[in-house]
Amino acid sequence: MAKGIKIYNKPAGGWGALKAVAEAVREEMGLSTHTRALLQMNQPDGFDCPGCAWPDPEHTSSFEFCENGAKAVTWEATSKRVTSEFFETHTVSELWEWSDHQLENQGRLTQPVRFDAETDRFVPVSWEEAFSRAAEALNNLDDPTQAEFYTSGRASNEAAFLYQLFAREFGSNNFPDCSNMCHEPTSIGLPKSIGIGKGTVTLNDFEQADAVFCIGHNPGTNHPRMLRTLADVSKRGKPVVVINPLRERGLERFQDPQSPGEMLTDSATGIDRAYFQVKVGGDVAVFKGIMKSLFDADSKDMAAGGSGLLDRSFIAEHTVGFEALKSDIENTDWDTIIRRSGLPREQIEALTDTYASAENVIFCYGMGITQHRHGTEAIQQMANLLLLRGNMGRPGAGICPLRGHSNVQGDRTVGITEIPNEAFLSRLDKAFGIKSPRAHGHNAVNALAAMRDGRSKTFIGLGGNFAVAMSDPKIAYDAFRSLDLNIQIVTKLNRTCLLTAHETIILPCLGRTEHDIQETGPQSITVEDSMSMVHASRGGLKPASDELRSEPAIIAGLAMATLPETAVDWKALIADYNQIRDKIEAVFPDFFDFNERIQKPGGFRLRVGASQREWDTPDGKAHFLVMSGTDEDDGRDDTALTLTTIRSHDQYNTTIYGLNDRYRGVHGRRDVLFANRDDLADLGLEEGDVVDVRSGDRILAGLTLVDYSISRGSLATYFPEANCLVGLDDKDHESEVPAYKSIPVTITKAEVSL
Repeated sequence: MAKGIKIYNKPAGGWGALKAVAEAVREEMGLSTHTRALLQMNQPDGFDCPGCAWPDPEHTSSFEFCENGAKAVTWEATSKRVTSEFFETHTVSELWEWSDHQLENQGRLTQPVRFDAETDRFVPVSWEEAFSRAAEALNNLDDPTQAEFYTSGRASNEAAFLYQLFAREFGSNNFPDCSNMCHEPTSIGLPKSIGIGKGTVTLNDFEQADAVFCIGHNPGTNHPRMLRTLADVSKRGKPVVVINPLRERGLERFQDPQSPGEMLTDSATGIDRAYFQVKVGGDVAVFKGIMKSLFDADSKDMAAGGSGLLDRSFIAEHTVGFEALKSDIENTDWDTIIRRSGLPREQIEALTDTYASAENVIFCYGMGITQHRHGTEAIQQMANLLLLRGNMGRPGAGICPLRGHSNVQGDRTVGITEIPNEAFLSRLDKAFGIKSPRAHGHNAVNALAAMRDGRSKTFIGLGGNFAVAMSDPKIAYDAFRSLDLNIQIVTKLNRTCLLTAHETIILPCLGRTEHDIQETGPQSITVEDSMSMVHASRGGLKPASDELRSEPAIIAGLAMATLPETAVDWKALIADYNQIRDKIEAVFPDFFDFNERIQKPGGFRLRVGASQREWDTPDGKAHFLVMSGTDEDDGRDDTALTLTTIRSHDQYNTTIYGLNDRYRGVHGRRDVLFANRDDLADLGLEEGDVVDVRSGDRILAGLTLVDYSISRGSLATYFPEANCLVGLDDKDHESEVPAYKSIPVTITKAEVSL
């Protein structure tokens, strides 16, 4: 077995999770009183977890957090600090050689800094000078559309709303957003199917579901609080069915750290009823196979005098496009389905039996579905399958996209979009007396291309680590270094901060866990979870530095410096965030009585028409949508290997907490490549070999092979290291999300230099 690899036989959660939390607290907080923040997380009078967007139960417990949520809090509430002395000691050239983990592990930024090219160092700058320098660069642009305004999903509704207001008053609809890298296929695909780009279920629906399908996601690492919900489904005797290339411990067995019974008896709940290891990129083929099998079984049932397996009354009343879909499925042959999916026909028929036998079904999916060349169409095929049996808009049934960042969905709801509609812009203009631009702007891929080509000259990042998260890092790095202005609004140092433009400024902001005190007193912000619940969040910790400002305050400062003739009363909005929410309500009618409704513990749910079988499509119907073929990989040889990127258990997006991936048995390293044993044998390779991975002329060198339970023809390694294998043109052709999880590759033994 390779160095640092040890088989993990224990359940997800349990004592291992508690130990990891204790180690994170000790490492980041020490004896600090900030440890009490864990008791305030996801509580009605506390702050929302800065990690995933899984919803809170109606009646929260005393400890409503998971291992990765605790890591996110300790990472933010750390006692470590990056001061001016740190920057005096380390040049940018030196810091560039550090790992991403080392950079963020230095702790919280404490004051604004700008890059000084003469000394190759960041030097302190006042807030006023920082705003002035930024304004000068922005106002020197030939056109406002040369500015890119990036948003991370951790920004609050209030910050995101002010950010889009600033950009649009300035004159730009360029909003590259972290959604463009993850769930953009959901935002693009589902509205065409069901009229809304969001999930249709609530947490209560899981209590009424007769089956839950988990497709292309890993909750044990990416949203661990979901495991308790899935365990409850399993305990009710209802099947949890998994369709995923890799076997993931969190979907197999779970020991609830908050269950004294399970912890004291060392017992665990088995979650999955059945595990189907689809080939990477074979999801569309699976969905079409289930539909084909369902149509066959329906015909047989009808011929035998039954009522059939389809919900014909629902289809007739609520949908269009059924006959075209049926024709496409009937013309899809089983040989193609089996070859592309990697599953034998009997497994697909078993999936169909489970689906057809359950009255109410929920489909949950993650980026294992979205980050493909046909991610948008894959989601629409899932919606087709649910619509065939009326599993939409009734209790216990529906579709559940699993969002990553805690407010990535909310940011989009309050206006972070490069393709705004006229109704929204008209309301925004009326509310503030401005004239927003109408031309569509840039998403993430288009923004990076514009920066590369010199069509965009400035970049403002509201959180995140854009250059590292994006595909084609070489293009990203060169593009940033050619800019006139790079502004990063962050809590910690990251690699994008080190990509020094003509003017580079780092503006440190408050974290979710910290007090936000403005002119009228302590402020709350709001977030929207994966199930469209909007609730308040208020930090309780002393800020890491007296010089920190909130994200809304920083945005307002930039706006006032850049737009001296602004029509917006930025000072009033920042003095009292209730006024920001009043304006959100004026622009977005679904936020009616916004300030009143967030006073209720747990908040309120935004309207989701499809949940009530109200289809907000042009014709008022849900649509069956046809995808031609099953070829996720655009004609690629079926015998080729396809690589998917994954996150480790010590990771949140580009943030690397540590070098362990406990559930997959990896310790102290990230330079590994998970492969199927039979594939290795065919290639004359074995576990422990060091290999180079190539996609075209791109290479990721020096990965150690790990024999893992992954489907034939599939490989996996870590994001973001493997982003170098993904070009800007490797993307979903509809949503333009990078195809991080559909990379055609070859592997060979590593070339050794003598």
